[in-house]
Parts: sequence; structure tokens; C-alpha cells
Amino acid sequence: MTEAVIVEAVRTPIARGKMGKGDLSGFHAAELLGKLQMGLIEKSGIEPKDVDQIFGGCVTQAGEQSNNITRHAWLGAQTDDYRTAGTTLDVQCGSGQQANNLVNALIKGGSIDVGIACGIELMSHVGLGMNVMNGPGYFVPPNFGWDQPMSQFTATKRIVEKRGFSREDVDRFALGSQEKAKKAQEQGRFAKEILALDAPVLGDDMQPTGETRRVDRDQGPRDTTLEGLAKLNPVEEGGIHTAGNSSQVSDGAAGLLYMSAERAKELGLRPRARIVHDVVVGSDPYMLLEGPIDATRRMIERNGMDLKNIDLFECNEAFAAVVLAWLQEFPDIDPEKVNVNGGAIALGHPVGCTGSRLIVTALHELERTDQSTAFITMCCGSAVGTGTLIERI
Repeated sequence: MTEAVIVEAVRTPIARGKMGKGDLSGFHAAELLGKLQMGLIEKSGIEPKDVDQIFGGCVTQAGEQSNNITRHAWLGAQTDDYRTAGTTLDVQCGSGQQANNLVNALIKGGSIDVGIACGIELMSHVGLGMNVMNGPGYFVPPNFGWDQPMSQFTATKRIVEKRGFSREDVDRFALGSQEKAKKAQEQGRFAKEILALDAPVLGDDMQPTGETRRVDRDQGPRDTTLEGLAKLNPVEEGGIHTAGNSSQVSDGAAGLLYMSAERAKELGLRPRARIVHDVVVGSDPYMLLEGPIDATRRMIERNGMDLKNIDLFECNEAFAAVVLAWLQEFPDIDPEKVNVNGGAIALGHPVGCTGSRLIVTALHELERTDQSTAFITMCCGSAVGTGTLIERI
């Protein structure tokens, strides 16, 4: 079997996902993803024609993000070669992560030699649900036999009731995410992974002014306190999750460049990491968001992964209770190794992008701290869990 290696990893800054308020909301969604794709090409020094296929995650495939945005982003960003294929995936929040799993598998299976795995969500332009609310029908059939919550906040209530978390528990976790992200920014930990962009500036009419601003920093982290978080109202009556202890609506794109080890050697590129194992599993629809638990269990069953020996963990902070439930289930995981630079509560969650963003961030943190292995896992809508174990080379 061919060895697949990661040779480049980059992401855009993550911006607020509100039109006119976010640093990236002046971009068209395909334009933003195209800049990310070309950023990988330029940083690696290869030519666009060297890439065989691109897989991109995108959750809300409507409007600017419809009609295979992965392919149109590539075509819009360059005119050198049209032969690189593009596929857009929807595994809900795990879309960008599954893109990595598939590109890795295609290289290992000998189908391609060079591939890009990426993800995009420009939530300031295309909000969650826009591909459902205006469509010709509802996504769940009339005879759907599962008690699956249609609101993720209802799912968090079920997790909280099952596991006994308090409002203070989730607020303390959220505060920790903000504090870690702020420290990471102050120390410049994200500098090597972020692709700085000259972003169009919008006027009061939400139209481009012709001016640009340099964007090289995540917009989400903010100063807060436990007392301040406690004052926020729950999003759903009877729940404990608020805007302060849930992931932020955001804009962003992220991607990684994969090659066969042989092709990387031919091109003179240094392999930086490999995927050791990956899983995507279904989880209990009643709980909806406990996918990281099931994905971690499956990973342990399939490859004997010892949680005590993993150096870093990225468990997506869709909601504080999701990560707390995962930690409760696996006491062997040291919380100090989890989301060490903050997570989606502080940095933001451009949903189709985040799976790739987590891998990009994990790889750079492994390199910064000279460590070896990282496990990345996410909960996903439709009751799915993802897991990817990477190892530095």
C-alpha cells in the first residue's frame, strides 16, 4: 500500500459570521476557499496541475456554497489548468475532517498521487439551514422512526440531563477556552498556520468600497469572566447553553496538501505527518451530539490506541457539554492536553471548515512543542462522530 503524507497545512483567520461585522464577509465563499487552495499551492511550491483531486467540506450547500463549491473555488482561483477534479462533502460539522480521511485513503489506495483536503463555511453569507428552510421539502421523511432532536440545543439538554452538568460547569469550560485562545494569540502560536489575507472592506450598504484590510488574526477570542458568562440567557428554555458557552457562528477555510511519499520525494518536499487511522461512525440519534465518544471507542477497538500515550487532543467545542461528556467517558484523557489553544467557543466554528482547521492546528502545535501524536474528533449533525489520529514524521 502507498504511504500518504501531509506536506502542507494552512488556514485562513477565523472571522465573525455576521455580514458587515466579520473580517472576511467581503469575500464570496468560492473566492475565500480558492485563496485557501492557492495558499497551499504557493506555500508548497508545486503547480496547480500537480493536484489530482480536491475534496472539500461544506455544510450549507446553498447560494454561494452550492453546486460543488470545491470545484468552482479552484476554477475561480486560477486559470492554469482545469483538469483537477473537485468534490464537495456533507458530513455536517465533520465534513472538513472527512475530506482529509478520503484524500488520505485515495492516495494510499493508489487512485491519486496528490490531493487537497479542505473545508469552507462563509456563515455571514450562507447561514445554517438556508439549504433547508427555502427548499421544496423537509429533510426527515414522514415515517422517520428515531427520536432525534431537530435542535442541537435540545440535544445538549439531553446530554446535560444524562451527565449531570451544571451551568457553572459549562461556563467554566467556556472561560477556559477563551483564556487559552487569548494566550495562544498573545504568544503568536497561530502565526505559522494562518494565511494572511487582504480582505475587501464593505460599506454601510454591504457593498465593496474598493478598499482592503489585512486580516491575519482570528476575530473570535474576547475578554470575559465567569460572572459575565453567568449573565447570559440560555438559547433554549430550560437549557444551560448560551452564546457564551457554545461555538461561535464564523467565516473561514482550512486545508491540507497530501501526497504519496514517493511523489513528495520527487518534488523535494518534506513529509510533515501522516494519518495513522481514521473513523467515521454513527452515534445514538437520541443524544445526537455524543459522536466523539463513539468515534473514540471505535478508534480504540480498531487500532488499540492508548489514550494515555496521545500527546494532544482536539475535541470540537460545538457546545461545552459535548467535550465535557467526552472527558467524563474517558478518564484516561488528561484535560490539560485537550484544545490547548482554545476551541470553537473562543475561535469560532465555520462548520464545513472546522474539521480541516482542527487538523491544521493540531499539526502546528505538535511541531511547536516537538510532540508526536494528536487525536482529532468531532460531533456532527445527523448523529455522526469523526476521528483522525495523526503522527508527525
